[in-house]
Amino acid sequence: MTSTPSLRAVSDLHVGHRGNADVLDEIHPGHPGDWLIVAGDVAEKTDHVVNALGRLAERFERVIWVPGNHELWIGRDDEGITSPTKYDRLVEACRAIGVDTPEDPYPLWTGPGGPAWIVPMFLLYDYSWTLVRGQSRPDALAGARERRVVASDEFLIDPAPYSDAAAWCRDRLVATTSRLGRIDPPHPTVLINHWPLLRDPTRVLRHPDFALWCGTDQTADWHRRYRAAACVYGHLHIPRSSSYDEVRFEEVSLGYPREWGSRGRPEPLARQILPAPAEPQARWIRDGQGLPRLARPGEPGPFLEEEQ
Repeated sequence: MTSTPSLRAVSDLHVGHRGNADVLDEIHPGHPGDWLIVAGDVAEKTDHVVNALGRLAERFERVIWVPGNHELWIGRDDEGITSPTKYDRLVEACRAIGVDTPEDPYPLWTGPGGPAWIVPMFLLYDYSWTLVRGQSRPDALAGARERRVVASDEFLIDPAPYSDAAAWCRDRLVATTSRLGRIDPPHPTVLINHWPLLRDPTRVLRHPDFALWCGTDQTADWHRRYRAAACVYGHLHIPRSSSYDEVRFEEVSLGYPREWGSRGRPEPLARQILPAPAEPQARWIRDGQGLPRLARPGEPGPFLEEEQ
């Protein structure tokens, strides 16, 4: 156990996946006062999501959840409802077990590294991160299809009554900016969204077209506008600690076994957000064959970014 509490974060646990079924057993607080951010993609099935969050809520003083795209997928268990309805039901289920959501008042972290408003957000994407800047959405999507890059969201998210995910995204942006503008007093924030707020982290994607389903240009300055001490996201399955405009960005995902089995996992899995760690907790180095992998704690070697 540690001597002081901390704010920690993890995402993309995908506990419904057989290879990740036992990962919750590894996530425990280091101090009774620890809070945990869960930044989306817990699972696809509602009961899996609620069960996982409930188990974590029994261990941590506070758990804050935001949805990822997988929580919005409509499967056999969700027949007759749309993704917005499923989200509303997840919010109500989280409230019943004491888990904070984007629809609840923002909690204030007053522990080490605070005070800071913890801001869970649900923003989606609007297809503005096109392969060619300024390209039209139809052309960008057609090009992605030609290159056989199409997110499963296109088939599994039902945004009705919104016309599409972009329309739902616009509504979420308006509602969220309204709330952020009313934060008082103006302490620093920890901004949490499943999808990255900046396009820059998507530059390392193996399939660049996938950026279409990763965020929106509308949030490009939010880390500055809303006084972010840190921004927490997932979705990319590329755990990473980076900095933009001197603001720390933490991609805190686990991902699928086929991914973390080859390139490693962050240690610890639930990364420290506040107080700011002395060293980045997700460092990418090259192995003996020159392939990128996550460094183990204390392992020497330059960041891949430092090679460029």
